[in-house]
Amino acid sequence: MKKSLLMSTIAAAGILAASAAFAGNLTVVSWGGGYTKSQVEAYHKPWEAMGGKKINSEDYNGGLAEVKAQVESGKVVWDLVDVELSDAVRGCDEGLLEEIDPSILPAGDDGTAAKDDFLPGTITDCAVGSIVWSTIYAYDTTKFPGGGPKTMADFFDLKKFPGKRGMRKGPKPNLEMALMGDGVPAADVYKILNTKDGVARALAKMDSIKDSVVWWEAGAQPPQMLADGEVVMTTAYNGRIFGAVATEKKPFEIVWDGQVWDLDLWVMPKGAPNKADALKFIAFSTDTKRNAGQASWISYGPVRKSAAPLVAKHATAGIEMKPHMPTAPANFKNALQNDFGFWADHSDELNEKFSAWLAK
Repeated sequence: MKKSLLMSTIAAAGILAASAAFAGNLTVVSWGGGYTKSQVEAYHKPWEAMGGKKINSEDYNGGLAEVKAQVESGKVVWDLVDVELSDAVRGCDEGLLEEIDPSILPAGDDGTAAKDDFLPGTITDCAVGSIVWSTIYAYDTTKFPGGGPKTMADFFDLKKFPGKRGMRKGPKPNLEMALMGDGVPAADVYKILNTKDGVARALAKMDSIKDSVVWWEAGAQPPQMLADGEVVMTTAYNGRIFGAVATEKKPFEIVWDGQVWDLDLWVMPKGAPNKADALKFIAFSTDTKRNAGQASWISYGPVRKSAAPLVAKHATAGIEMKPHMPTAPANFKNALQNDFGFWADHSDELNEKFSAWLAK
Protein backbone atom coordinates (compact mmCIF):
# COMPACT_ATOMS: atom_id res chain seq x y z
CA MET A 1 0.00 0.00 0.00
CA LYS A 2 2.81 2.37 0.99
CA LYS A 3 4.70 1.43 -2.16
CA SER A 4 1.61 2.12 -4.26
CA LEU A 5 1.12 5.47 -2.53
CA LEU A 6 4.76 6.35 -3.07
CA MET A 7 4.59 5.49 -6.77
CA SER A 8 1.42 7.54 -7.16
CA THR A 9 3.08 10.49 -5.45
CA ILE A 10 6.12 10.21 -7.71
CA ALA A 11 3.90 10.00 -10.81
CA ALA A 12 1.87 13.01 -9.71
CA ALA A 13 5.04 14.95 -9.03
CA GLY A 14 6.30 14.09 -12.50
CA ILE A 15 3.10 15.35 -14.07
CA LEU A 16 3.23 18.55 -12.06
CA ALA A 17 6.86 19.07 -13.01
CA ALA A 18 6.07 18.55 -16.67
CA SER A 19 3.15 20.96 -16.41
CA ALA A 20 5.36 23.53 -14.74
CA ALA A 21 8.00 23.11 -17.43
CA PHE A 22 5.44 23.91 -20.09
CA ALA A 23 3.71 26.67 -18.14
CA GLY A 24 3.37 29.70 -20.38
CA ASN A 25 4.37 27.79 -23.50
CA LEU A 26 2.18 27.77 -26.59
CA THR A 27 0.74 24.27 -26.97
CA VAL A 28 0.24 23.38 -30.64
CA VAL A 29 -1.45 20.09 -31.45
CA SER A 30 -1.22 18.26 -34.79
CA TRP A 31 -1.19 14.85 -36.47
CA GLY A 32 2.40 13.73 -35.88
CA GLY A 33 4.86 12.11 -38.27
CA GLY A 34 6.08 13.86 -41.38
CA TYR A 35 3.22 16.34 -41.26
CA THR A 36 4.09 17.69 -37.82
CA LYS A 37 7.76 17.70 -38.82
CA SER A 38 6.88 19.98 -41.73
CA GLN A 39 5.13 22.35 -39.32
CA VAL A 40 8.01 22.31 -36.85
CA GLU A 41 10.51 23.18 -39.58
CA ALA A 42 8.37 25.74 -41.41
CA TYR A 43 6.52 27.36 -38.49
CA HIS A 44 7.71 26.47 -35.00
CA LYS A 45 11.44 27.00 -35.39
CA PRO A 46 11.16 30.36 -37.23
CA TRP A 47 8.52 31.52 -34.73
CA GLU A 48 10.77 30.81 -31.76
CA ALA A 49 13.81 32.26 -33.55
CA MET A 50 11.91 35.53 -33.96
CA GLY A 51 11.20 35.69 -30.24
CA GLY A 52 7.81 34.00 -30.19
CA LYS A 53 6.64 32.06 -27.15
CA LYS A 54 8.23 28.59 -26.93
CA ILE A 55 6.08 25.89 -28.50
CA ASN A 56 5.07 22.65 -26.86
CA SER A 57 4.23 20.36 -29.80
CA GLU A 58 1.76 17.53 -29.15
CA ASP A 59 0.20 14.87 -31.36
CA TYR A 60 -3.38 13.60 -31.47
CA ASN A 61 -5.53 11.32 -33.61
CA GLY A 62 -7.97 13.90 -34.91
CA GLY A 63 -11.58 14.58 -34.00
CA LEU A 64 -13.04 16.84 -31.35
CA ALA A 65 -13.29 14.51 -28.36
CA GLU A 66 -10.26 15.88 -26.53
CA VAL A 67 -11.12 19.49 -27.33
CA LYS A 68 -14.67 18.93 -26.06
CA ALA A 69 -13.44 17.30 -22.84
CA GLN A 70 -11.11 20.22 -22.10
CA VAL A 71 -13.70 22.89 -22.87
CA GLU A 72 -16.49 21.24 -20.90
CA SER A 73 -14.25 20.63 -17.89
CA GLY A 74 -13.05 24.22 -17.93
CA LYS A 75 -9.46 23.00 -17.99
CA VAL A 76 -8.24 23.95 -21.44
CA VAL A 77 -4.52 23.29 -21.97
CA TRP A 78 -4.34 23.33 -25.76
CA ASP A 79 -3.88 26.66 -27.56
CA LEU A 80 -3.99 25.59 -31.20
CA VAL A 81 -5.17 22.44 -32.94
CA ASP A 82 -4.76 21.39 -36.57
CA VAL A 83 -8.14 19.99 -37.67
CA GLU A 84 -10.00 18.87 -40.77
CA LEU A 85 -12.69 21.14 -42.19
CA SER A 86 -15.58 19.03 -40.93
CA ASP A 87 -14.32 19.30 -37.34
CA ALA A 88 -13.68 23.02 -37.71
CA VAL A 89 -17.27 23.62 -38.80
CA ARG A 90 -18.83 21.29 -36.23
CA GLY A 91 -16.65 22.55 -33.37
CA CYS A 92 -17.64 26.12 -34.16
CA ASP A 93 -21.33 25.24 -34.34
CA GLU A 94 -21.12 23.50 -30.96
CA GLY A 95 -19.38 26.42 -29.27
CA LEU A 96 -16.15 24.51 -28.65
CA LEU A 97 -13.91 26.91 -30.57
CA GLU A 98 -12.94 30.56 -30.37
CA GLU A 99 -14.02 32.77 -33.24
CA ILE A 100 -11.16 34.21 -35.27
CA ASP A 101 -11.33 37.71 -36.71
CA PRO A 102 -9.84 37.44 -40.24
CA SER A 103 -8.50 40.99 -39.91
CA ILE A 104 -5.56 39.51 -37.93
CA LEU A 105 -4.28 37.89 -41.14
CA PRO A 106 -1.60 39.83 -43.01
CA ALA A 107 -1.93 40.72 -46.67
CA GLY A 108 -0.05 38.58 -49.16
CA ASP A 109 3.51 39.48 -50.08
CA ASP A 110 2.14 40.85 -53.33
CA GLY A 111 -0.18 43.21 -51.43
CA THR A 112 -3.37 41.20 -51.96
CA ALA A 113 -5.76 41.43 -49.00
CA ALA A 114 -5.93 38.20 -46.99
CA LYS A 115 -9.63 37.67 -47.75
CA ASP A 116 -8.78 37.61 -51.47
CA ASP A 117 -5.43 35.83 -51.12
CA PHE A 118 -6.74 32.75 -49.32
CA LEU A 119 -8.45 30.14 -51.48
CA PRO A 120 -12.26 30.20 -51.24
CA GLY A 121 -13.60 28.35 -48.21
CA THR A 122 -10.29 28.25 -46.35
CA ILE A 123 -11.26 30.90 -43.78
CA THR A 124 -14.30 30.18 -41.58
CA ASP A 125 -15.74 31.80 -38.46
CA CYS A 126 -13.50 29.74 -36.16
CA ALA A 127 -10.68 28.49 -38.38
CA VAL A 128 -7.92 29.54 -40.75
CA GLY A 129 -6.68 27.15 -43.42
CA SER A 130 -3.06 26.05 -43.51
CA ILE A 131 -2.65 23.37 -46.19
CA VAL A 132 -4.48 21.73 -49.07
CA TRP A 133 -4.30 17.98 -49.69
CA SER A 134 -6.18 15.96 -52.23
CA THR A 135 -7.43 12.62 -53.45
CA ILE A 136 -6.06 12.01 -56.93
CA TYR A 137 -5.36 8.97 -59.04
CA ALA A 138 -1.94 7.73 -60.00
CA TYR A 139 -0.58 5.10 -62.35
CA ASP A 140 2.52 2.98 -62.84
CA THR A 141 4.36 4.50 -65.81
CA THR A 142 5.99 1.15 -66.69
CA LYS A 143 2.55 -0.25 -67.54
CA PHE A 144 1.92 2.36 -70.23
CA PRO A 145 5.12 2.85 -72.25
CA GLY A 146 3.14 4.48 -75.05
CA GLY A 147 1.80 7.19 -72.76
CA GLY A 148 -0.36 7.08 -69.66
CA PRO A 149 -3.80 8.44 -68.77
CA LYS A 150 -4.28 12.20 -68.52
CA THR A 151 -7.89 12.82 -67.50
CA MET A 152 -10.50 11.51 -65.08
CA ALA A 153 -12.31 10.06 -68.07
CA ASP A 154 -9.22 7.95 -68.78
CA PHE A 155 -9.49 6.31 -65.36
CA PHE A 156 -12.83 4.87 -66.43
CA ASP A 157 -11.68 3.86 -69.93
CA LEU A 158 -10.74 0.17 -69.77
CA LYS A 159 -10.41 -0.15 -73.53
CA LYS A 160 -7.81 2.60 -73.90
CA PHE A 161 -6.05 1.85 -70.59
CA PRO A 162 -6.68 -1.78 -69.61
CA GLY A 163 -5.89 -3.16 -66.18
CA LYS A 164 -7.10 -3.23 -62.59
CA ARG A 165 -8.03 -0.02 -60.78
CA GLY A 166 -7.71 0.72 -57.08
CA MET A 167 -10.45 2.74 -55.38
CA ARG A 168 -11.28 3.62 -51.79
CA LYS A 169 -14.11 1.47 -50.48
CA GLY A 170 -16.87 4.02 -50.02
CA PRO A 171 -18.96 6.56 -51.92
CA LYS A 172 -16.71 9.56 -51.20
CA PRO A 173 -15.02 10.74 -53.42
CA ASN A 174 -15.75 7.96 -55.90
CA LEU A 175 -19.15 9.35 -56.86
CA GLU A 176 -17.66 12.78 -57.53
CA MET A 177 -14.86 11.27 -59.61
CA ALA A 178 -17.32 9.12 -61.54
CA LEU A 179 -19.35 12.15 -62.56
CA MET A 180 -16.22 14.03 -63.64
CA GLY A 181 -15.15 10.91 -65.51
CA ASP A 182 -18.52 11.08 -67.27
CA GLY A 183 -17.89 14.63 -68.42
CA VAL A 184 -19.40 16.71 -65.62
CA PRO A 185 -17.34 19.87 -64.88
CA ALA A 186 -16.07 20.10 -61.32
CA ALA A 187 -18.21 23.19 -60.69
CA ASP A 188 -21.42 21.22 -61.39
CA VAL A 189 -20.65 17.96 -59.57
CA TYR A 190 -22.51 18.55 -56.31
CA LYS A 191 -25.50 20.16 -58.04
CA ILE A 192 -25.93 16.98 -60.09
CA LEU A 193 -25.02 14.61 -57.27
CA ASN A 194 -27.76 16.24 -55.19
CA THR A 195 -30.37 14.54 -57.40
CA LYS A 196 -31.50 10.91 -57.73
CA ASP A 197 -30.59 10.95 -61.40
CA GLY A 198 -27.15 12.28 -60.55
CA VAL A 199 -26.45 9.49 -58.08
CA ALA A 200 -27.73 6.94 -60.61
CA ARG A 201 -25.47 8.44 -63.26
CA ALA A 202 -22.42 8.22 -60.96
CA LEU A 203 -23.14 4.60 -60.06
CA ALA A 204 -23.68 3.73 -63.73
CA LYS A 205 -20.23 5.10 -64.49
CA MET A 206 -18.83 3.06 -61.61
CA ASP A 207 -20.54 0.02 -63.12
CA SER A 208 -18.39 0.41 -66.23
CA ILE A 209 -15.24 -0.54 -64.26
CA LYS A 210 -16.68 -2.39 -61.25
CA ASP A 211 -15.32 -5.81 -62.24
CA SER A 212 -11.82 -4.33 -62.56
CA VAL A 213 -11.73 -2.52 -59.19
CA VAL A 214 -9.59 -3.56 -56.22
CA TRP A 215 -10.88 -1.78 -53.12
CA TRP A 216 -8.63 -0.14 -50.53
CA GLU A 217 -9.36 1.28 -47.08
CA ALA A 218 -6.08 2.59 -45.60
CA GLY A 219 -4.00 5.37 -47.13
CA ALA A 220 -0.85 3.25 -47.17
CA GLN A 221 -2.44 0.67 -49.48
CA PRO A 222 -2.60 2.44 -52.89
CA PRO A 223 1.16 2.94 -53.40
CA GLN A 224 1.75 -0.62 -52.23
CA MET A 225 -0.89 -1.93 -54.64
CA LEU A 226 0.85 -0.12 -57.49
CA ALA A 227 4.28 -1.37 -56.40
CA ASP A 228 3.04 -4.95 -56.18
CA GLY A 229 1.45 -4.79 -59.63
CA GLU A 230 -1.97 -5.52 -58.15
CA VAL A 231 -3.37 -2.52 -60.03
CA VAL A 232 -2.14 -0.34 -62.90
CA MET A 233 -3.73 2.81 -61.49
CA THR A 234 -5.44 3.80 -58.26
CA THR A 235 -7.03 6.66 -56.42
CA ALA A 236 -4.83 7.78 -53.52
CA TYR A 237 -3.87 10.67 -51.26
CA ASN A 238 -1.38 12.83 -53.13
CA GLY A 239 1.15 12.89 -50.28
CA ARG A 240 1.34 9.09 -50.25
CA ILE A 241 2.20 8.91 -53.94
CA PHE A 242 4.71 11.74 -53.68
CA GLY A 243 6.39 9.97 -50.76
CA ALA A 244 6.73 6.77 -52.80
CA VAL A 245 8.26 8.69 -55.70
CA ALA A 246 10.53 10.93 -53.65
CA THR A 247 11.84 8.47 -51.07
CA GLU A 248 11.44 5.09 -52.78
CA LYS A 249 11.98 6.18 -56.39
CA LYS A 250 8.81 4.44 -57.56
CA PRO A 251 7.79 4.99 -61.23
CA PHE A 252 4.40 6.51 -60.39
CA GLU A 253 2.72 9.49 -61.99
CA ILE A 254 -0.13 11.54 -60.53
CA VAL A 255 -3.07 12.61 -62.70
CA TRP A 256 -4.38 15.86 -61.27
CA ASP A 257 -7.43 16.26 -63.48
CA GLY A 258 -10.51 15.85 -61.31
CA GLN A 259 -8.63 15.91 -58.01
CA VAL A 260 -10.91 16.23 -54.97
CA TRP A 261 -9.21 18.54 -52.54
CA ASP A 262 -9.63 19.14 -48.85
CA LEU A 263 -7.83 21.19 -46.25
CA ASP A 264 -6.57 21.34 -42.70
CA LEU A 265 -7.05 24.42 -40.57
CA TRP A 266 -5.91 26.02 -37.32
CA VAL A 267 -8.49 26.36 -34.55
CA MET A 268 -8.35 27.52 -30.92
CA PRO A 269 -10.31 25.63 -28.23
CA LYS A 270 -12.73 27.87 -26.35
CA GLY A 271 -10.82 29.30 -23.40
CA ALA A 272 -7.34 28.66 -24.84
CA PRO A 273 -4.87 29.82 -22.15
CA ASN A 274 -2.65 31.79 -24.55
CA LYS A 275 -5.24 33.22 -26.93
CA ALA A 276 -3.33 36.37 -27.85
CA ASP A 277 -0.16 34.46 -28.73
CA ALA A 278 -2.17 31.78 -30.53
CA LEU A 279 -3.69 34.43 -32.79
CA LYS A 280 -0.24 35.85 -33.48
CA PHE A 281 1.00 32.35 -34.37
CA ILE A 282 -1.91 31.80 -36.76
CA ALA A 283 -1.11 35.08 -38.51
CA PHE A 284 2.60 34.20 -38.59
CA SER A 285 2.26 30.61 -39.81
CA THR A 286 -0.21 31.44 -42.55
CA ASP A 287 1.62 34.41 -44.04
CA THR A 288 2.89 34.05 -47.59
CA LYS A 289 6.46 33.05 -46.72
CA ARG A 290 5.61 30.46 -44.09
CA ASN A 291 2.71 29.02 -46.09
CA ALA A 292 5.08 28.41 -49.00
CA GLY A 293 7.82 27.15 -46.68
CA GLN A 294 5.86 24.18 -45.39
CA ALA A 295 5.68 22.87 -48.94
CA SER A 296 9.46 22.39 -48.84
CA TRP A 297 8.87 19.54 -46.41
CA ILE A 298 5.68 17.87 -47.62
CA SER A 299 3.67 17.80 -50.86
CA TYR A 300 0.65 19.64 -49.51
CA GLY A 301 -0.21 22.93 -51.09
CA PRO A 302 -0.38 26.42 -49.64
CA VAL A 303 -3.81 27.97 -49.10
CA ARG A 304 -2.60 31.42 -50.18
CA LYS A 305 -2.48 32.26 -53.86
CA SER A 306 0.55 34.49 -53.26
CA ALA A 307 2.44 31.54 -51.74
CA ALA A 308 2.16 29.25 -54.76
CA PRO A 309 4.91 30.97 -56.83
CA LEU A 310 7.30 30.81 -53.86
CA VAL A 311 7.19 27.04 -53.41
CA ALA A 312 10.77 25.80 -53.85
CA LYS A 313 12.63 22.47 -53.68
CA HIS A 314 12.13 19.76 -51.10
CA ALA A 315 14.36 20.59 -48.15
CA THR A 316 16.18 17.24 -48.12
CA ALA A 317 15.35 15.38 -51.34
CA GLY A 318 16.09 18.37 -53.58
CA ILE A 319 12.99 17.76 -55.69
CA GLU A 320 11.31 20.78 -57.23
CA MET A 321 8.03 20.87 -55.28
CA LYS A 322 5.86 23.18 -57.38
CA PRO A 323 4.69 20.48 -59.80
CA HIS A 324 3.65 18.30 -56.83
CA MET A 325 1.34 20.81 -55.14
CA PRO A 326 -2.42 20.22 -55.33
CA THR A 327 -2.77 23.99 -55.65
CA ALA A 328 -0.25 24.45 -58.49
CA PRO A 329 -2.13 26.25 -61.29
CA ALA A 330 -1.59 23.41 -63.77
CA ASN A 331 -2.96 20.87 -61.26
CA PHE A 332 -5.89 22.99 -60.13
CA LYS A 333 -7.62 23.53 -63.48
CA ASN A 334 -10.41 21.00 -62.91
CA ALA A 335 -10.18 20.58 -59.13
CA LEU A 336 -13.17 19.96 -56.90
CA GLN A 337 -13.35 20.95 -53.24
CA ASN A 338 -14.89 18.31 -51.02
CA ASP A 339 -18.29 19.67 -49.95
CA PHE A 340 -18.53 19.00 -46.22
CA GLY A 341 -22.11 20.27 -46.07
CA PHE A 342 -23.25 17.92 -48.83
CA TRP A 343 -21.78 14.88 -47.11
CA ALA A 344 -23.14 15.94 -43.73
CA ASP A 345 -26.63 15.88 -45.27
CA HIS A 346 -26.30 12.80 -47.49
CA SER A 347 -23.62 10.57 -45.98
CA ASP A 348 -25.92 7.93 -44.48
CA GLU A 349 -28.12 7.73 -47.56
CA LEU A 350 -25.22 7.46 -50.01
CA ASN A 351 -23.31 4.97 -47.87
CA GLU A 352 -26.40 2.73 -47.95
CA LYS A 353 -26.78 3.11 -51.72
CA PHE A 354 -23.08 2.45 -52.29
CA SER A 355 -23.15 -0.67 -50.09
CA ALA A 356 -26.20 -1.97 -51.95
CA TRP A 357 -24.50 -1.28 -55.30
CA LEU A 358 -21.33 -3.00 -54.11
CA ALA A 359 -23.28 -6.10 -53.05
CA LYS A 360 -24.90 -6.58 -56.48
